[in-house]
Amino acid sequence: MADPQVPNEDAFAALVKQQLHHLGEDPSREGLARTPERVARSFGFLTSGYRTDIQTLINGAIFAEDCSEMVLIRDIEIYSLCEHHMLPFFGKAHVAYIPNGRIIGLSKVPRIVDAFARRLQVQERLTQQVAEALYDALDPRGVAVVIEARHLCMMMRGVEKQNSSATTSSMLGLFRDDPKTRMEFLDLSRRG
Repeated sequence: MADPQVPNEDAFAALVKQQLHHLGEDPSREGLARTPERVARSFGFLTSGYRTDIQTLINGAIFAEDCSEMVLIRDIEIYSLCEHHMLPFFGKAHVAYIPNGRIIGLSKVPRIVDAFARRLQVQERLTQQVAEALYDALDPRGVAVVIEARHLCMMMRGVEKQNSSATTSSMLGLFRDDPKTRMEFLDLSRRG
């Protein structure tokens, strides 16, 4: 598990205190007095993916198994921060792979998603990073990742479109090369 602390928490908290002052707030008033430290700890957690090594996270949970059918984990909740505005985006990831003699412990897939989501991100890169990490770890016949997310940077500022969402996908191996396999994944990931 990653250390959730910001590398220099005291300096980060001092910057938050300065931001509060520049916003016209009194950082010493009762409701804000401990806010800089809380924000520093919060950002430590929200960016802990920078300090997460994927191989350490997997921790040897890859097993030889004569399995060649699709493995799909649907509706993995994601929470991340947009790197452009540092506002949250959130949604669900659907991750599938087709084993090639090796499988991964099921709980490791959401952990991989979290490791990349807990960084300043763009949804497009997040989707690709998850797919590539699983592909590199397993050498499977294929990997597919679809992420559906709502972005507060679009909802509460800028264009202010509260009902908008974004969908991104990354298809590797058989999911890219075989339309039937891709369609099977997309159909299964949409089922409620």
